Amino acid sequence: MTQVGPGAEMPSANDASLQTWQASWDSAWSALGASAPPPVLAELLQSYSEPQRHYHTLQHLGEALGLLQPALGLAAHPGEVALALWFHDAVYETQAKDNEARSADWAVAVVRGQGLPAEVAGRVHGLIMATCHAAQPSGIDAQLLVDADLGILAADPLRFAEYELQVRAEYEWVPLPLYRARRREVLQGFMQREAIYCTDWFRQRLEARARCNLAQALGL
Repeated sequence: MTQVGPGAEMPSANDASLQTWQASWDSAWSALGASAPPPVLAELLQSYSEPQRHYHTLQHLGEALGLLQPALGLAAHPGEVALALWFHDAVYETQAKDNEARSADWAVAVVRGQGLPAEVAGRVHGLIMATCHAAQPSGIDAQLLVDADLGILAADPLRFAEYELQVRAEYEWVPLPLYRARRREVLQGFMQREAIYCTDWFRQRLEARARCNLAQALGL
C-alpha cells in the first residue's frame, strides 16, 4: 500500500492478489495481538464480491485500506481501526437500512471468537457504525476511518466518474429523477461542510481535490 500525497493516484484493488489481502488482514490482527481467523478472510472477500455490489466492492475496500495504512500511526488503536475498515461494508444490501449494524455485529462475533476483550469488540462496533456518516465522527480513530472511507471523493477525475456510475448501478431500482435529486443532496451535504475530512492528515492531502470533484459533479 503506497502513501497518498496531494498529487498521487488513488490505490487500486482491481488486481490485488490474495497474498496482498492476506498481508493486510494479518497485519490488522497482529496489531490486536491476536491470530487472524483464516476462514473469515475468505468469507469477507466473497461478501465484497457479491453481484449486487458495484461500488462497495473489493475495489473500494482496497482503495480505503491503501489510504488508511500510512495514517494508522496516528490512531489510538490502529488494529481496531484497520479491522473496522475490513468489516465496514461486510454486509451490503442496496435496499437495506441496517448494513452497518449487521456488519458491526459480524465483526463483534469474530473479535470475541478470537478471545479479545469485550471493550475491543465494543470499540470496533462503534467504529463501523461511524461509517453510517450520520454525524461527524468523534475521536481520532473514528475520524481516520471515516476519512479513509470518504477518500473516493478525492479520486482522480476518471475514477470519480466511475464511482458515480457504480453508485447509480447499486441504486438502479430508484427512478432516475428521484435518484438524481437525492444524490445531489448527498453531494451538496459534503460540499457544504466546513471540512470534508476530519483529520489534518487527510484534509491536507485530499480536501482540495475532493471539492473540485464535487463542484464538477454539482455543476458549480
